[in-house]
Amino acid sequence: MSRPSQTVYLERTSPPMMFNAGDGFHYEKLPEGTRVIYAPGPVEPLPDENVAIERALLEPLDMEPLHELLFPGMKLTIAFDDLSLPLPPMQRPDIRQLVIEKVLEKAYARGVEDIHLIAALGLHRRMTEAELEHCLGKKIMRSFYPDRLYNYDAEDPEGNVKLGETERGEDVTVSRRVAESDLLVYVNINYIPMDGGHKSVHTGLSPYSSIRHHHTPDTLEHTRSLMDPPNSALHASVERMGRVFEEHVRVFHIETTLNNAAFPPVFDFMEKPEHEWGPLTKANFLVNHAATRRLPNAIPHRIFHSIKAPHRMTSIQAGATAPVHEKTLENCHRQQLVEVEGQSDVLLLGVPYLGPYNVNSIMNPLLVYNMLLGYLFNLYRGRPLVREGGVLIGTHPMTPDFHPVHHPSYIDLYNQVLPETNDIYEISRRYEEQYASDPWYRTLYRHSHAYHGAHPFTVLYWAAHALDHLGDAIVVGADPEAAVRMGLKRADTIAEALEMAKEVVGQSPEITYMHVPPLFMCEVR
Repeated sequence: MSRPSQTVYLERTSPPMMFNAGDGFHYEKLPEGTRVIYAPGPVEPLPDENVAIERALLEPLDMEPLHELLFPGMKLTIAFDDLSLPLPPMQRPDIRQLVIEKVLEKAYARGVEDIHLIAALGLHRRMTEAELEHCLGKKIMRSFYPDRLYNYDAEDPEGNVKLGETERGEDVTVSRRVAESDLLVYVNINYIPMDGGHKSVHTGLSPYSSIRHHHTPDTLEHTRSLMDPPNSALHASVERMGRVFEEHVRVFHIETTLNNAAFPPVFDFMEKPEHEWGPLTKANFLVNHAATRRLPNAIPHRIFHSIKAPHRMTSIQAGATAPVHEKTLENCHRQQLVEVEGQSDVLLLGVPYLGPYNVNSIMNPLLVYNMLLGYLFNLYRGRPLVREGGVLIGTHPMTPDFHPVHHPSYIDLYNQVLPETNDIYEISRRYEEQYASDPWYRTLYRHSHAYHGAHPFTVLYWAAHALDHLGDAIVVGADPEAAVRMGLKRADTIAEALEMAKEVVGQSPEITYMHVPPLFMCEVR
């Protein structure tokens, strides 16, 4: 809590730095003069979350209080973000549970009986019963699961309905239950500025026929950046869809923001600046560093995926979608935005062990690619931290390991498509529709816990802007064959990667190391 927000450290003597590298850690000395940017310290949480939730429901933005929108005989649907955020998953009780319990309390008081709860998955995998219980708690599970608490199904032929098209011909199709409801209450966790607003419905409660319009290589190449909605072609598309949607469905949006207290004390070395490490933090790092070097990969993998974050809520706002999301973004920036002077020739990043698509799963090469060139590259507002034509260096073993239940279409894309081409435009043109309509992938998505057949294509497309902007991308420690297949260069050490970068940007590059986790974003002056 002691670090001020908007902190930039320039390390002139360059002491050794800890790099998150998948399921292990690098600890290397960077060249003298390397600029090291740390996340702001955690913003103070709200003193009483339940009081804040109650106030938000009673004093919404541009709408009546929630209780005034509820009446006997109505059809109420409550949708909520799935397990893809926050990262790591929250310690109990999850914010979604606290908010939904308050909404249900008001609904019961007004005599509402027809209530459904939907996990807004979009094309993500179905949540398990245990995962739903972690998010919502035992009481809600006992009352609603499985008949009135369930995962959204993008492939249910009777469960989705088209509401219309935008002025650009974008298909606006959503869950039939949502479309036929008198009120949709959407409960959102804004872990990063990319999420929330109209995007919640039009990625979480919409099928492939709608998502295909804004998850394309061209749209994402012109998304500058994913974390900056006013400059995002993806967000412009979902805004158009949102206007059509709200002509048919009344939405009461509830959005929350969290501080970046992402790790319990035994793992807090991952988020603290090295010069703030005390004896206990150093000891925890050394133990974890040694363990990840000696133990089989599966053991650190299980340990890290068992981490539950002590995130706390920093804001909650409710009401109409647009004003709610505007306030949410202000609170996201209050926690995450760091002002930085000037771009760099080289940007260094450690790729975390966990991303939105491998919770309780495996970080496969496509997800490493997505994390480095998609999420991490786009952690900026205004202009990228690395200049045009610069080099992005990440650290990750990038082993060709896959979760066979969660990622079957990923496995086939990796083994059948990527050996032929890693050009995302060609991949989109030649293969996306085939995978999206494959009956076996549809079956696994609907009845197992597999990501949709089209999902691995969307994670590749996240890289479109980075591929257009960068001169090169290098992954330190990557499996050689996986790096080639993904169209990336590799190096054994950070020092070797920096030498390779000099061939692109010159012999005296300006280097920045962006110290993640926790996640934050930069505004480059």
